This record gives sequence, C-alpha cells and structure tokens, in this order.
Amino acid sequence: MKRTVFALARYQDVLAAAEFLSTAFGFVPHEVAKNHVEMLVGDDMIMLGEGKAGGPGIYVAVDDPDTHHDKAVAAGAVVTMGLVDQPYGSREYACKDPEGNLWFFGTYRP
Repeated sequence: MKRTVFALARYQDVLAAAEFLSTAFGFVPHEVAKNHVEMLVGDDMIMLGEGKAGGPGIYVAVDDPDTHHDKAVAAGAVVTMGLVDQPYGSREYACKDPEGNLWFFGTYRP
C-alpha cells in the first residue's frame, strides 16, 4: 500500500529527539540527516523536522500501554494524562517529550 499522509513532529534538535523517541518509545531510526529524521513505528513512519516544537499531538497504537508508559517515564517523558481506560475501550496515556511535543499512546486502532 502506498501511503499518502505522514505524521510530523518539529524539534530544535532533531538528532536528540530521535535518540529520545528511540529510547522512550521504541521508535526505530530509518533515515537520519542533521535536520530531518524518519522514524519507523511498526509498519508506519513519523517524520521529525527542524523547527519550533509543539502543536498538534500524535497518537500511536501500542499493544501494552502500561509497559510502554513505564519505559517512557524512565526515559524522562512528562506524563500529561495518566493511564486511563476510555469508554470506547482503549487504555491510554499521554506525555510530552523534552521539547514539549504531545504524544498519545493507547490500544485504540480505528
């Protein structure tokens, strides 16, 4: 399947962000350049670009949000919404990375 839409998060230090995302969330670096990194997340990809952090959040489906949450916290992620069972059947949490981007993780898969 040819993909058309890709999530993008902005960072002042793209390489440091890639290291954090790999350690905290288990993302895998794919293409790495000074101001642009592509990270594999399962069969999908998130692009990291240079610029001001913040803006819309990114949701990533995971199989075990409890373990994922603990790994992220150990790596320095700041939890903005603790683990919660949502009424639509998903178990989720949210956090900020070191530059303030919002990340949401849970079991919901549309």
